[in-house]
Amino acid sequence: MTVRLGQFVDSNAFQNSILAAIMLAAVLIGLETSRDLAVRYGDILHAFDAVVLWMFVVEAALKILRHGRRWYLYFTDPWNLFDFAIVVFCFLPVGGQYAAVFRLARVLRALRLITAIPRLQLLVGSLLKSIPSLAYVGLLLAVLFYIYAVVGVFLFRGNDPVHFDELSTALLTLFRVVTLEDWTDVMYIQMYGSAVYPGYADFALADRVELSVARPLLGAAYFVSFVLLGTMIMLNLFIGVIINSMEEAQAEREAEDRRRHLEHDGQITVGDEIGLIEEELRVLGRRLSQLRDRSNRTDSHAS
Repeated sequence: MTVRLGQFVDSNAFQNSILAAIMLAAVLIGLETSRDLAVRYGDILHAFDAVVLWMFVVEAALKILRHGRRWYLYFTDPWNLFDFAIVVFCFLPVGGQYAAVFRLARVLRALRLITAIPRLQLLVGSLLKSIPSLAYVGLLLAVLFYIYAVVGVFLFRGNDPVHFDELSTALLTLFRVVTLEDWTDVMYIQMYGSAVYPGYADFALADRVELSVARPLLGAAYFVSFVLLGTMIMLNLFIGVIINSMEEAQAEREAEDRRRHLEHDGQITVGDEIGLIEEELRVLGRRLSQLRDRSNRTDSHAS
């Protein structure tokens, strides 16, 4: 019984129906943002919403029952916990001032696309796995921001109090620069002086200019170097770490899928088993290397 139930849950028809229900839930909550549609077709929208919710309940029940007496295995999968939490959240007896919380729970059902599409699971898993490495890159980026912000305040505060009046303002300005959002305007103010820059007098803090000073070489060197370091190098480090994690997660998933396929067909040979073990050893080797690097960094900080 549990075997047949598991085959039904894993079938393409069942998975596609759940995917369609998730997309319908996302469309329904989007339609309810229109006041006219909510007034005219509110009952119909709520009826469809109830159908979608009970489809999720049936899905969770079937996935629990497929394990038979070991039903608790359902809760060992983090993605199942995520789905189950969203369903339970939608059944909470909230109303009145907590109605917004209920609507938020219904919006979160659109996130179930992550659990329904394996590729999205791989992407999210890669992002979560790369968090420790991203933290060190983020720390290095924070140090870069801090140094450039302090230097910017000392150099440009008198000429441009709008963007470099204090440390917090300078950090916000540098965030704008690193996103390349009109960063050349900020650079030109320092290069040519705030007094001659068009439109600077319209800013709220423009009357606090101490002395308009043109620094063409220093201003260009400051901003160009920051863009090169902050955008071209640091942000690409983020991308590199994520791509590396995605490649590792993809390799692990392919090895697991290959093992399941061979075991399901009953055609696994000694050579196939050796290949799978070699792939697992390569994955474990990468993990061991990462743990060694983390341990070395911890020891260096402790010393």
